[in-house]
Amino acid sequence: MKYFLIAGEASGDLHASNLMKELLVADPQAEFCYMGGDLMQGVADGMVMHYRETSYMFLDVLFHLGKIFRNMRLIKSKILEWKPDVLIPVDYPGFNMRMASFASEHGVRVFYYISPKVWAWKQRRVKSLKKYVNRLFAILPFEVDFFKKFNMEVEYFGNPLVDQVAGFMEQFEGAEAWRMKQGFGQRPLVALLAGSRVKEIETTLPSMLTLAGEHPDYQFVVAGAPSIDSSIYQQYLQGTDVKLIYNETYALLACAEAGLVNSGTATLEAALFELPQVVLYRTSKLAYSIAKRLIKIKFISLVNLIYGKKLVEEVIQKDMTNLTRVELNRILNDGNYREEMKEGYRVLKRDLGERGVSQRIGERMIELLNSGT
Repeated sequence: MKYFLIAGEASGDLHASNLMKELLVADPQAEFCYMGGDLMQGVADGMVMHYRETSYMFLDVLFHLGKIFRNMRLIKSKILEWKPDVLIPVDYPGFNMRMASFASEHGVRVFYYISPKVWAWKQRRVKSLKKYVNRLFAILPFEVDFFKKFNMEVEYFGNPLVDQVAGFMEQFEGAEAWRMKQGFGQRPLVALLAGSRVKEIETTLPSMLTLAGEHPDYQFVVAGAPSIDSSIYQQYLQGTDVKLIYNETYALLACAEAGLVNSGTATLEAALFELPQVVLYRTSKLAYSIAKRLIKIKFISLVNLIYGKKLVEEVIQKDMTNLTRVELNRILNDGNYREEMKEGYRVLKRDLGERGVSQRIGERMIELLNSGT
């Protein structure tokens, strides 16, 4: 069968690539066409566009509308030309909801993987999801009850990050060997995950680096996002003792004592490694003012949303350096507090399901396609 996937950011690239691997196992004749990233390209040929061409945040979208619409036209044209058996949009709702409606209107089945976060804002999108999506595949446990309120066909097989972390731990050489390979000394590590977009790095990394200078007994390390050139980081890192590494994020999370993490998928990854963390998020004043009026959730981090109450501290927008300083000191110095957070992580991990998530989702998609559902 022919699968057309659309992933618009680094986390989508990761999950889509793992799904593609499992689809190939269950369907060795599978053909792929996709908008995505390097990980998807490593699984199979068929890239139409890299997600870097479409990755914009909030008000940035307004300044790049012409390019975004051109990209949409290109994807639509490719869908019509290639005639896939199914379109699999992966998260990224601003772009993918439009692609889903287009594909559905042209007779292509749509399996939406990693459902749009309509429970947070824009609940009106549920109507479009019901109309244009044949089956919704959720990866957060609370989404099942939310979508069932709207009588939607939703499936939950666990969170695919469980697979990713388990696979990494099977081959990880261990903290001591890894630290030696990286040339780190004996100081305990603090992981800095400043986001996967330039704007996120600009708004959170300076605060992170200020705190790094206040803890000389710790080695602070930035996990470089694969889509971000090192020069973006280096302009901030000059004159500091902070290290930058690429393609070692999971090893860093496994070895660190604490993490300062930009809100997003990385917060959940840190939790799966049971890494005590502070969640940071900042955007422009205008974008924040608009979002505050629209967003209908109590928390911004996936950790707290899944746990159902505050487990990790969220430092949002104002006084970022000072508030993060207080929480980081607590994490580093209060053993009981660290253990309480880790115990909460263990509860959360049970809700995220057993290993084999991507395999179960891939097999289910093929079963539905074969049955014509």
